[in-house]
Amino acid sequence: MTEAPTIPRFFDSAAQRRNRTRAAPGFDGFDFLKREAVLRMADRLALMRRDFPLCLDFGCHDGMLTREIMEGGKVGRVIQADPAPAFAASAAGTGPAVAVEYDALPFAAGSFDAVFSCLFLHWIDDLPGVMAQIRRLLKPDGLCLVSLLGGATLAELRGSLLEAEQELVGGASPRTAPMADIRDVGGLLGRAGLALPVADSDRLTITYTDMFRLMADLRGMGEQNALLARSRTPARRQLFLRAAEIYHDRFAAPDGRIPASFEIITLTGWAPHESQQTPLRPGSAANRLADMLGTAEQDPEA
Repeated sequence: MTEAPTIPRFFDSAAQRRNRTRAAPGFDGFDFLKREAVLRMADRLALMRRDFPLCLDFGCHDGMLTREIMEGGKVGRVIQADPAPAFAASAAGTGPAVAVEYDALPFAAGSFDAVFSCLFLHWIDDLPGVMAQIRRLLKPDGLCLVSLLGGATLAELRGSLLEAEQELVGGASPRTAPMADIRDVGGLLGRAGLALPVADSDRLTITYTDMFRLMADLRGMGEQNALLARSRTPARRQLFLRAAEIYHDRFAAPDGRIPASFEIITLTGWAPHESQQTPLRPGSAANRLADMLGTAEQDPEA
């Protein structure tokens, strides 16, 4: 009997939930990144020529995505879900909202016409497993539309902290979460059994007066360090002061402001259905490309 593969664990779900719980009451003061991602998802949804009567918003934060897409008129009822009960309670003003686990969606198979998730799945250890759950929840021809932070996110901050810690103590402890590469997450759609897969990314650059203002924004978003391997000993102030110096020296613009990069990866896929387009069988074309171009076909073996 083959044993199920062990899923590597990077994240401390209890710490993640605490971070999100602390962030929930004041999230509207730090929601600019979520808002940008929400607007991009809403634009994509507006281009789709169909409606979605019952949907799921997984990792809903305060309900911002649900509010935006409901205004577009393409979705009917939306069930919102978040691991932090405080966020679920905040989202409840928009519609039904429940608290769930990070890697478990307690809904019946084939329940939803669409499943959305905006800037949440980068906190999931078993991302392939969660994508498979999303596929299971979709009705035939149901939509999976999710966005998550990608590998280029906070490259400047990560590099500055790493260099400062190596310089001061001769080593480094994990201080920023590992982010997936678009080449890796793009393959998850097909692996989960979703058809017509598309993966693309956008990069946003936000400027700050200094590194400490950036770190305050990350706390306000609930996006601070929640790695299992993080050091439990509070870091010395000297470390962050030196990292701030390195950040400024390496990346500051002429006006003294520093950039922070955020890569937003968007994944789109559909639960299989017989009405969907499929690739033509090789050799089945009715016309030769050379004839259409008015050229002579060349023998590749010649």
